[in-house]
Amino acid sequence: MARSLAERLRAHEQQKARLAEQEAKLKVDERKARTRQLIQAGGLVDKAGFLELEPNALYGALLSLRERTGDAEQVRQWAALGGRAFAHEARLAEEGKEAIVLAFPAALGRDATTALRGAGFRFNKLLQHWEGLARFDEADELATAYGGTVRRVAAAGPPIPGSSPGQALPAEDRAAE
Repeated sequence: MARSLAERLRAHEQQKARLAEQEAKLKVDERKARTRQLIQAGGLVDKAGFLELEPNALYGALLSLRERTGDAEQVRQWAALGGRAFAHEARLAEEGKEAIVLAFPAALGRDATTALRGAGFRFNKLLQHWEGLARFDEADELATAYGGTVRRVAAAGPPIPGSSPGQALPAEDRAAE
C-alpha cells in the first residue's frame, strides 16, 4: 500500500530532526574535546613554568617554538625530554608509597570519603575498609583525623610449594619464617 503524501512528509521531517540532533551532538562532542585539549595545554604551560611570563612574552615564546615544529628531529628531542620529565615526576610521586589499609569504627561522612579518595584510597565493600598506596605518615594523619586506624599490608613472599593461596602454613614452615 502506498503511503500518503502527508505520511511521507512527516517521515521526512522526523528524519531531518534526527539528523539535526546528531549534528548538534557532534558539535557538542567536538567542543568538549577542544576544551579538554585547551585545558591540557594550559596545564603543560603551567608545568613548564611559563605562567609567570607576561602574556606577550609567553605568546612570543610559543610563536618561536611554532617555527621549529617542522623540524622532525627537534620534535623528537622535545618528545624525549617531555617523556623523561613525566617519568621522573611519576617516580617522585610514587616514592615512599606502600600498601595501606585504613579502618574506621563507623560509616564516614562525605568530607572524610572525599579526603580519602583524594589521597588515593578506595573503599573495599567486601572487607569494609579503605585501601590504597600512600605514604604511611600521610595515611596515619587521615586515620587520626577521622577516628580510624591504619596498618601496613605485608608484602607477600614467594609461594610455598604444595600450598594454595590463603592456606595456613604447617607449624614447621611457620617456624622457619
